[in-house]
This record gives sequence, C-alpha cells and structure tokens, in this order.
Amino acid sequence: MKNIKIVVLFAFIGIASYLIFFEKEATVENRWYTKTQVLQGQEIFTKNCAVCHGEKAEKTILWKKTLPDGSYPAPPLNGDAHAWHHPYEQLMSIITNGGKQYDGKMPAFGDKLTNKEKEAAISYFQSFWTDEIYNLWIQHGGLKNK
Repeated sequence: MKNIKIVVLFAFIGIASYLIFFEKEATVENRWYTKTQVLQGQEIFTKNCAVCHGEKAEKTILWKKTLPDGSYPAPPLNGDAHAWHHPYEQLMSIITNGGKQYDGKMPAFGDKLTNKEKEAAISYFQSFWTDEIYNLWIQHGGLKNK
C-alpha cells in the first residue's frame, strides 16, 4: 500500500511538472492572447486606465472633438474608435511613452508597467473587440513585429 502511495505521488508530481513547464495555456479562440492575460489585464486596466478610458474601455463618445486646451480626450478602446488602426507595436509604444505625440494627455507608463502588464492591458481591451474589428486589425498588420 505504501508503494502505491509513493507511485501515485510521483505520478502527480510528474504530471504537474509537465503542465507547469511544458504545456502552454491555450490562446483565446482566434486571438493572440490567453484568458489569463485578459483577467490580469482587467486588473491592470482598472487600476491604471479606466479613469480615462472607462471600466470596459468604452468611455468618451466624442473622442475626436478637441478639449478646450486643444488636446484630444482618451478614446474608447473597446473597438468603437481607432485603436484597431494601431499595430501591436504602436499600442505598446503609446502605453510606454504616453499620448503626447498624438496630442493627447495620456501619461507614459514605461516605468510603471512591465511589458507583460502592458500586453495584459491590451488583451483586456481587445477582448471587447468584435471578431470583425479584431480581424480588421490583423489584416492591417496588427501583429506585425510581435
């Protein structure tokens, strides 16, 4: 009986080790990111981005209209605005360097968020994109250089 327990224990350890080290989590169907990234992204987005972009990346309906100071408000990132025009590399750059170069007020998160956290935030707002918007993004080179 003791030998069986030892064999079962080693089998469990072997399977767990394989899953941890060799098995990657599957991506969300037809997307580049995983469900775990979306969940992590929700927390990161809520903490850092939602105040301007909305809890579900839906804020600012009139995002094309300049503010009194001439800057642009934060656009919605849920697929209703132009975020799908920006490839992955540019989305990462905007998060890292801020929105000043686009006449926006978005702060730079280069020193505040890791690249993995930035990716998670992108996966979160892209999770609101319809398949049509996501596919347009892909067709326009969205994952080029990723």
